[in-house]
Amino acid sequence: MPSKSLSARVAATAALLLAAGALSAPAASAASSDAAPGDAYVLTVSTNPSSTDFDNRHVDVTGTVTKADGTPAADIPVTVQEVVRFTTWNPWGDPIDPNYYEPRDLGKPVTDATGKFTIPDVAIDHVTGSSLLNVEHDVQITALYDEDGDLNTPQDGYFADTTVAANAKSSSVSYKVNKKKVKAGDILTVQGKVTLPKGVEPQGTEVFLQTYWEQEYHVKTTVEDDGFFVMSVRVSGYDDTFTLRTAPTDLYVAGAEQKLPITNTSLPSGS
Repeated sequence: MPSKSLSARVAATAALLLAAGALSAPAASAASSDAAPGDAYVLTVSTNPSSTDFDNRHVDVTGTVTKADGTPAADIPVTVQEVVRFTTWNPWGDPIDPNYYEPRDLGKPVTDATGKFTIPDVAIDHVTGSSLLNVEHDVQITALYDEDGDLNTPQDGYFADTTVAANAKSSSVSYKVNKKKVKAGDILTVQGKVTLPKGVEPQGTEVFLQTYWEQEYHVKTTVEDDGFFVMSVRVSGYDDTFTLRTAPTDLYVAGAEQKLPITNTSLPSGS
């Protein structure tokens, strides 16, 4: 099994250790009273602006590190990441993390004489090329300072985070089905078109067809250059949930969802 990248390790370690109470959480200000008992430092992080949109995707990331007595801490290296979050598929309500994460290293600035660090003109965006199905449009900016640089000794780690609202434009999906009543063994064909905001090309937009409540999707396809798609699936006797969902390739274009008016006559009566 391939090892996790340092970026992923930092994000996963910060999330797990903060949840467990091993990392010091951020305080509202840098006064000496903000430091928890035994803490040597207080770490904060923020962005300006606090939200982005399709035409304005950049923010300045700033933060501070102060000592427990409130004085500035200079020459402190802070690991800063952008973390794009996705909703975990969990129709069963299992006690698992409701999110999964794609972290991206933004840099490791060092605090100045006033205890401040800055990363200017950061693009809040999704850059990995992975599917944006289930993406959330609140992007996390995290800051981590570990005194000895060893993530396996969390007792000397300090963590802060803030959220940037990445406001997305809407999209839509239209469809036609070859039949509205199906039974086990039938071939259901769905054809349609994804419409994106003016000026946004549809290439690469994914379309997912769910047929059963436990499945995230049964089949998927990618639209043609004009936004049209066709997909077919063989119906099973237990298929009970027919839903189309789309995932554009741009974080700033939201996906669309349509429930299909399909009845599976092979389902037991009362299902």
